[in-house]
Order: sequence, then structure tokens, then C-alpha cells
Amino acid sequence: MLQADFSGELAALTAACLWAISSVIYGSIGQRIPPLELNILKGTIAIALLVCTLLLQNAIFATVTPSTFGLLLLSGVLGIGIGDTAFFFALNYLGARRALLMETLSPPLAAILALVFLQEQLRFSDWCGILLTILGVAWVITEQAPNLSESSTHILHGVGFGILAAIALASGAVISRIVLTTSDISPLWAALLRLCGGVLVLLPWRWRRQHQRHFEFKSLNAKTVVAICIAAFAGTYLGIWLQQVAVKFAVVGIALTLSNTSPLFVIPIAVCLGERISFRAILGVFVALSGIAVLLLPR
Repeated sequence: MLQADFSGELAALTAACLWAISSVIYGSIGQRIPPLELNILKGTIAIALLVCTLLLQNAIFATVTPSTFGLLLLSGVLGIGIGDTAFFFALNYLGARRALLMETLSPPLAAILALVFLQEQLRFSDWCGILLTILGVAWVITEQAPNLSESSTHILHGVGFGILAAIALASGAVISRIVLTTSDISPLWAALLRLCGGVLVLLPWRWRRQHQRHFEFKSLNAKTVVAICIAAFAGTYLGIWLQQVAVKFAVVGIALTLSNTSPLFVIPIAVCLGERISFRAILGVFVALSGIAVLLLPR
């Protein structure tokens, strides 16, 4: 009964766990691959995996109306093409902790957009749960934050990309929610079309920049390629598929809040890698977990 009632919320938390795993991998290879190329590469791998899954399910010829097709492509352009690329730039400018802190802006933005365009109202307890979860995640992220010794221009660029990523992610999620709640398209198909939109919008940019930068995909070694494939499978293929399940079956503000709890899942990974976790970080986890518990209160 719990899984039937909270399938969207559980999908969002599972996606967050998978994104935590992939973010650790991307963090180790992100300085070697420009953000644009990394986004294209992971998206292309995930598209191939989604097409194979649809073929295995014999669902490759599903009927998709032009409006559904266009809206999901637009959702992908915003949330994946622009949002993910902006986040990767923010990651390079600000580091993982501060970039993730900027991304916590997306759930309240999505909730406000959903209220305006979908008349999707949240209970007072939902807003409290979102606030508690965001505060807990922010507390974990800012624990042992790096010093701000970078130039003000460097920081300003990172904050700008972080805000852009949050707005794009929230907008893409709301558009996806509109489609998934007003049509019978499956989350798997929605994930595929969103990824196609996200990758297609980046290709002209890549072609325009290829003469300015000398990065070539063929220069990647086997170890890096395997790492990207693992991260793309976990974080992009499964992660975005689960995110569409979450957006379909949960209120979009709650879905994004729960899917943005990746930093909480990074902590046990950090422990396994030998890092020492402070009491403050553990306390932040409990604050976020209390927010998640409030969000899972029966409606």
C-alpha cells in the first residue's frame, strides 16, 4: 500500500541516490572533459539505453501527439540541455558543495511555477517539509565549505550559472509534469524525448565551439569511457527515467525536493571512501530526513 501511495516520492528518492553515485564519478572526471561535451556524451549513452529498453518492451512505436512531442522536447532543452550544462559550469566555478547549494533553489521555484500554471497547491505541511529538507541539504553541503578565495568575477560567474541551472531545471520539470498528467505517455518515453531535446540543442553549440577548443572524444582513455558509461547508466538513464515517474505521480515541488537530496546519499559514499563526517553533517541529514518524513505524511 505504501509503495502504491508514494510511488512518485520513492522514485524521486531513488533517483537522488543514483545521482549521488554519478556525481561522485562526474566529479572525478569533470576537470578532464568540458561541461558541454560531458553533457552530450552522457545524454547520448542514455538515449541509446532508453531506445534499447523500449525495443525490449516492444513499445518503440508508441503514439505521441505533436503537442506532447514538442513540449517534452522543450522540457529537455530547458532541464537537460541548458540546466545540466549550466550546472556543470557552476560545478567548475564553485565546486560541488556550492553548486549543489545553488540547485536547492529549484524545488521552491518549481512549486511556484506549478501553482501559477497548474494550480497545483501545496499544503502548509508540504511547504514546511520542503523548507526542512532544503535546510538540511544546505547544511550538509555548506559543512566544511571551501574558502571564498577566488576572485569576485569567478564567484559571480558560478552563481549566475547556478541560478540559470535552477530556473531551467524547475521550468523543465513543470512542463514535463503538464505533459505526464494530461496525456497517457509513459515516463520512459518522456525520459527519451526529454533527453533527445537536451542533446539536440547542444549539438549546434558543440559544432560552433569545436574550432575554438581542441577537445576530441577520441582522446578519452578506456578508464574514463567506462566511468562515463557507469555514471550515464545510473544518473542519466535510470535517474531521468525515475525522475519522470516521480513527476508523474507526485506534486512537482515535492518531486524536485526529494530528488535534490543527493548530497545526503553522498555521505555514506564518502564514509566508504574513507572521509571523516562531522557531527554537523550528520545533524543536517536528520533535519533533511525530518523534512522528508513530513512530505510523506498521508494526504
